[in-house]
Amino acid sequence: LAAAREESWIVRSNAAVTVLDREAAEFFLKSPALEFPGSILMELMGITDGPIHRVMERGLLGRSGDDHKRLRRLVSRSFTPTAADRWRPVMRELLSDLWSALDGATSFDAMEAFARPFPSRMIAVNVGAPVADAPLLRSYSAVIQQRLDVQALQTRRAEIEEGTAAFEAYVERLVDDHRRSPRTDLVTELIDTEVDGERLDIDDVVSLVIAMLSGGIDTTENQLAHGLRLFAQHPQQWELLAENPSLARAAADEVLRFEPVSPFTVRIVRDEVTYRDVVFPPGTLVLVCTWTANREGRADERPSEFDITADRGHDRPLSFGAGPHYCLGAGLAWAELEEAFAFLASKMQGLRLDGDIQWGSPLGIYDIVSLPLAFSPRAN
Repeated sequence: LAAAREESWIVRSNAAVTVLDREAAEFFLKSPALEFPGSILMELMGITDGPIHRVMERGLLGRSGDDHKRLRRLVSRSFTPTAADRWRPVMRELLSDLWSALDGATSFDAMEAFARPFPSRMIAVNVGAPVADAPLLRSYSAVIQQRLDVQALQTRRAEIEEGTAAFEAYVERLVDDHRRSPRTDLVTELIDTEVDGERLDIDDVVSLVIAMLSGGIDTTENQLAHGLRLFAQHPQQWELLAENPSLARAAADEVLRFEPVSPFTVRIVRDEVTYRDVVFPPGTLVLVCTWTANREGRADERPSEFDITADRGHDRPLSFGAGPHYCLGAGLAWAELEEAFAFLASKMQGLRLDGDIQWGSPLGIYDIVSLPLAFSPRAN
């Protein structure tokens, strides 16, 4: 990808067009002439009814135009960075519990110890589900993410349909319970949301909660894992964070910039677009490469280096997307990363790899299966 970017801003293949620089990435993510191709993927796969189709059509990824704008407008106040900040005390409590569970161990699998349980427990609290259900929510999230995996749909459609139906039923029960017994969590807040006299209907609430549960677990867990991996490979950066916890936001930004867990974001051209004298006809599949777009910058900014103290200017990473489909849960994910990095840096010194990393795939969500780490306890 880096070599291709040296030659051009665009790469053509039989399946899609890939854009590699930041300016092009922002253009195609923000252009109203493009949309997320979820519904089209369903049609191509012959999925015209059932739970997979229903969840896609009702969710934010399956909507566009005025309907999408309406839903985003109604819920925007519930997903601001300020709204996410109120959950920081809970995040610290969950991290403290996970730290205690190490029981003095100084080597561990970061996936099992922190990266997997932390986001799923946080999401459970966020939507008012029992924390004990966190592993179940994580399994549901893993299943429903596969509705966008063509190979999985071809080989395991029945399993994905069954898991999606179970997930949908779980969320419907959760929303109904909150409707009858209001609480101080996101689900109750969505049920009570009213903007200019307009409210969300129950199907909208269900679809939004499914989106949060499916999109806010495996993405955050793998972004956290990649961050810990990067810090283990750059121990001086870890010590800088430990010495100066105010760098936690910069640390989260740099992890998101340097190794986005969604290296590609897909869009499809609805109305013909001409950009830089290149014509993109309707139906063109465009892959936006956030990995190369994030690593642009002046030579003195050292964009190809991992450095939490570098001045990256005012450009935020494109790891959460941009435009109409900018990730709704970005504020919560950012806060989780900040809190996790700050907490763990205060506890662990000499963070290092303790064996071979077991990698997943960079296609879809760039996942890590196992991340063995070791450290020395930091004197308080």
